[in-house]
Amino acid sequence: MKQEQRSHIWASVGTTLFMAALFLLLWLITIGVPRPEEDEGIMVSFGEMETGGGRPDGLTAAASVPETTAPAPAKPTSDELMTQEDEEALALARQREEELRRQREAEEAQRRAEEQRLAEQRAKEQAAIARANQMGALFGQTDTDEGSNGMPGESASSATKGNPIGHGSSGGNSWSLDGRRLKNSLPKPSTDFKQEGRVVVQIMVNAQGKVVSARAGAGTTISDEATKQIAVRAAYKAEFDVVDRPTAQMGTITYIFKLK
Repeated sequence: MKQEQRSHIWASVGTTLFMAALFLLLWLITIGVPRPEEDEGIMVSFGEMETGGGRPDGLTAAASVPETTAPAPAKPTSDELMTQEDEEALALARQREEELRRQREAEEAQRRAEEQRLAEQRAKEQAAIARANQMGALFGQTDTDEGSNGMPGESASSATKGNPIGHGSSGGNSWSLDGRRLKNSLPKPSTDFKQEGRVVVQIMVNAQGKVVSARAGAGTTISDEATKQIAVRAAYKAEFDVVDRPTAQMGTITYIFKLK
């Protein structure tokens, strides 16, 4: 019995010593670890009363936090404005150049079309003149005592008798106009000329039989311009029969000039 009590006593003493050693060890560990410094708070005063408190002496006021505002939109600089103006001016210049190019192309196309029309018209006139010259060579007569048909006693003016279609002669002069008849006789040119020869007047006759255009053309042997104009003025007075054709018709009137 004594042995058992002795064992309990030693067990209690051992337990007490173990707990004391463990406490001492934990205490030493806790003291050896540095404790982080805690941030001190800032005292804020609410209201104006003394009891509201304030910051203690020795503490500095907290730095004021600047208010954040939205940045104002940046204004364009002078360089940017000049760049915009240059771009706009360049765009307008390009547009103007494009308009001028299109205008030149349209004018060029119109000019080419007009040249082609005139070339075709000249070709038709030359063809009509060639036919007229051929017919004039075949049917042209001179003002002789024998008359235009070679019969003695017949005057030259009688060659217009009946007004043959397409060609004829009158007073030593001749005319050629396909499918048309001459009214009366050919107008006689003025005698105030200074050179002998032949003037072939190219004429254009409208549907009413009026000569609307006349000029000295191929086949003319007279170089004197005044004499040519005398023939042209006489040709303008010629009249032909009326037709139903809507367009003008080309022909010739040949005048023979002889000095007395």
